[in-house]
Amino acid sequence: MNFQETLDYLYESLPVFQKIGGAAFNKDLGKTRLLLSNLNNPHEKFKSIHIAGTNGKGSISSMLAAIFQTAGYKTGLYTSPHLKSFTERIKVNGVSINEESVIKFVEKTKSLIEEIKPSFFELTVAMAFDYFVAENIDVAIVEVGMGGRLDSTNVINPELALITNISYDHQQFLGDTLPEIAHEKAGIIKEGIPVIISELQEACKAVFLNTAQEKNASILFASEKYKTIKRGFSSGFMQAELWKEGEPYIKNILSPLGGNYQLKNIAGVAAAFDLLSGKFTFSPDTFREGIKNVCSLTGLKGRWQVLNECPFVVCDTGHNEAGIRETMEQIKSIAAGKLHLILGFVKDKDLKKIMPLLPQKANYYFCQPSISRALDAEELREKALVYGLGGIVRRNVNDALNLALTQANPEDLIFIGGSTFTVADLANI
Repeated sequence: MNFQETLDYLYESLPVFQKIGGAAFNKDLGKTRLLLSNLNNPHEKFKSIHIAGTNGKGSISSMLAAIFQTAGYKTGLYTSPHLKSFTERIKVNGVSINEESVIKFVEKTKSLIEEIKPSFFELTVAMAFDYFVAENIDVAIVEVGMGGRLDSTNVINPELALITNISYDHQQFLGDTLPEIAHEKAGIIKEGIPVIISELQEACKAVFLNTAQEKNASILFASEKYKTIKRGFSSGFMQAELWKEGEPYIKNILSPLGGNYQLKNIAGVAAAFDLLSGKFTFSPDTFREGIKNVCSLTGLKGRWQVLNECPFVVCDTGHNEAGIRETMEQIKSIAAGKLHLILGFVKDKDLKKIMPLLPQKANYYFCQPSISRALDAEELREKALVYGLGGIVRRNVNDALNLALTQANPEDLIFIGGSTFTVADLANI
C-alpha cells in the first residue's frame, strides 16, 4: 500500500473517534498494552512528560517541546487530533513522521491489527512510541487524547505529570461534575511521580490532593506560585513577564500565542520548567526562546491564530464551555467595529452551555466541519435562533469566511471557531 492507501485502510478498518464518537473509545488499556508488547514495549525506552487537562494541553505540550528542543534535546511530541495531515500527530524536533514510516508500521502490525481490532487512537499511540524509539529521542512530550485514566497514552511512566484545567467536555465518558472529570484526569498521576496542576480550581482541589497522597506523588498548584502578566502586543507577539512567589522571575517573554488563556498555560509551563531543571539543563533564555519560537519549532496552529490584519481575522480551536468563554472575553477586550462569528460544531457538543456565552450583537455565519460527527449547519442555525442569534448558513467554512470578508469593514473582527475540525478545514492555515 502507498501512503494514501495505508491511511484509507486505517480509517476504514479501525474505529475513529472524530468520525463515530463514543463507539471508538475503549474503556481499558488492554489493547494498547498488547500492541506495545508486540513492539517490545517502546514506551519503556524513553523519558517522557505526560500532559492532561480539558483546555490548554496542546499549547502546553508544544511549549514544553519547544523548550526541550531549544535546550538541545531530541524531542518527540505526540498530540491529537491533527489539523491538516495525519502525520502532524507524531513529531520529532518539530518534523512530522515521514510517510514511509507510517506505511512500514502498518505493514508490520497489520496481522495484529486485524486480530485484536484496536481503535484508531490506540494504534497511533503505539505508532508514536515505536517511532520515538527508532528516532532515538531524548524525551517525549505526550498529550492525553481524552480524560487520562483510561486514555491509551496512560501506559507511560513519565518524569512528570501535568494537568492543565478542568472544564465540562466529553461528559458522557468523563462524568457530569467537575470533581468526576478531575478524577479521570488525575488518573495520569503515578506512584512517586511529581504532578503539576496548572490552575487551582477549588471544586477539583481535593480530588488532586487525595490522588497525589494515595500515589505518594508530590503536587504543586502552579497558579499559587507563578503568575504571568501581560504587558501588551508587539509585531504579532504577546509581551509578558513571569512572576514567582510575588517576585519578578523571567522578563521579556514574547509569545506568538496571543490568547489570554495562554497566561495560565505559561505559568504551568514555568512550574514544569523549574521542576525538570534538576533532571535537564535549562536556562531562562531557553524558556524565552522556546516560548517565542513555539510555532516554528513545533508547527502548532489554531491557537488564537491571526489570519489577516485588516479586517482582523482570527481562529481558535477552543470548543467547550471554558474555551469559548475565554475566547469571547478576549474578543470583548479588543477594540473593533462589527463582530463576525463563523461557527461550526460537532453533534455531541453541549450547546446549552455554549450559546449563552455568545454575543447578541454580531453577524453569524453557521457552517459545519467536514467530518461525519459534524452538526448540520442548518440545525445549528435553528438552535442559535432559540438564543436570539440569527445568521447565514454557509456549510463550508471557507465559503463562510469569503462571505464575511465581503461584508466586513477594515475595522471589523472576524472569528472562526467552535470546533478543532472547523479550524482544520480552513484553507489558509
